[in-house]
Amino acid sequence: MFSSTIQVSVFVFVTALIGFLTYLSCRGQNRNAQNQNREYFLAGGGLAWYFVAGSITLTNLSTDQLVGMNGNQMALLALWELAAVVGLFVLAKVFLPVYYKFKCTTTTELLEQRYHDKHIRAVISALFFAGSALIFCPAVIYSGSLFMQSMFNVELPLMYIAVIFVIVGALYAIFGGLRAVAVSDTYSGVLLLTMAVLVVILALQAIDYNFDGIPQERLTLIGDDESPIPWHTLLTGMIFIQMFYWGTNQVITQRAMAAPSLKEAQKGVFAAAGIRLLIVPAIIVIPGIVSYKLFGDIGDSAYGKIVATVLPDWLSGVFAAAMAAAVLTTFNSNLNSATALYVCDIHESYVNKTPNVPKLSGYVTVLLCLVSLALIPVYQQADSIINLVQKLYGLLSMPILSVFIVGLLFRNVHAFAAIGAVLFGVSIYALMSFEASPMYAPFGLHYIHLMFATLIGCVAFALIVNRVVFNQKAEFSLELYKKEA
Repeated sequence: MFSSTIQVSVFVFVTALIGFLTYLSCRGQNRNAQNQNREYFLAGGGLAWYFVAGSITLTNLSTDQLVGMNGNQMALLALWELAAVVGLFVLAKVFLPVYYKFKCTTTTELLEQRYHDKHIRAVISALFFAGSALIFCPAVIYSGSLFMQSMFNVELPLMYIAVIFVIVGALYAIFGGLRAVAVSDTYSGVLLLTMAVLVVILALQAIDYNFDGIPQERLTLIGDDESPIPWHTLLTGMIFIQMFYWGTNQVITQRAMAAPSLKEAQKGVFAAAGIRLLIVPAIIVIPGIVSYKLFGDIGDSAYGKIVATVLPDWLSGVFAAAMAAAVLTTFNSNLNSATALYVCDIHESYVNKTPNVPKLSGYVTVLLCLVSLALIPVYQQADSIINLVQKLYGLLSMPILSVFIVGLLFRNVHAFAAIGAVLFGVSIYALMSFEASPMYAPFGLHYIHLMFATLIGCVAFALIVNRVVFNQKAEFSLELYKKEA
């Protein structure tokens, strides 16, 4: 009883401290700025590079990563993080220069500029919005609640913990905007990375750095055809998955677009890439591998159990606070980004050009929170939360990326040809992926290979329809990357 009191007390203190430091950093900011969209969704363009790096890191690194990837209990999952470094470099050198050139608030605003059509911007925004509402928000709340339940070994129903997370996360998103989200991300990120590295060290000490008895397939970085990541998928779909996630996904790019300049934004992205290369791979696989040796194949409960085992009570309270902060910041980052997409790309285009942004954002945030809670029972049925999230997002990722690729590399492409390609890609991926086995599509095609095939098919579909149906010849062009005189 006494140890539990220490855990909870430390947890409450650290959580409150992060909230207070965030308040001190954000107070006095101009919430009545003339450009409400820029202030609320891009922090007024005032994020320094370290806040960009911190927010990008913690927006991605949350319980769905730590719980889900360690839940696979194998080293192979580190390949997602190593490949992400490439995605971050693509963001910095390929996408960010264009976003800053067009002064975009949302990534989809670029599509309107390139295709000269507001409907394609709205369609892709709606898909991104659906991804946050139906996939990322409920997944992160579920995995975070599961971690807290496992770590504190409480009998409190999972849904009760989820409701607490949702309420606190919504308050950050509604009253703080992106500035509060990014600042809290950074403070929480320093704490989380420090504690996660400590867990790795203590976990290794718990087995005396001895991996004997662990099957070789759980220690290798070269996956065979039966593994979650066969080695050959690194040459096809993996790189494009990373390009999509880091380069076009509003949740990530919004932080990089909120810097005062392109150079400052790129500095933050490169810093985030360094963190991902040097620190993240170890913390998302080693604890899971150690838990396999200690407890056997226990799936998504592995991370919470190893943390509860190796950390002393007072430190477990600190770590719980760091994980809670990670859940909250990832959740409210998705809330803020999804709201930005709806307000800027849909509501202002079709409903009201000059809404009260904070008020409207509050309504949308509440809706997203309710949907997230409603979907938690669905995610409770998953064998692996991270594999389910990756597979579900495959429905959207490659079709959406194809629209950006065609828009960036070609001129004179009709917007409806690109929209048709998206619908084509979603349909083909759904039919081939979800009617097949958990990892393989028909003809033995791994879902990562399928994502690559979907991307190629979507690009080809857009160009063919553009020529045949709309009688327009696409022109390859790299004009966006030519330096202005």
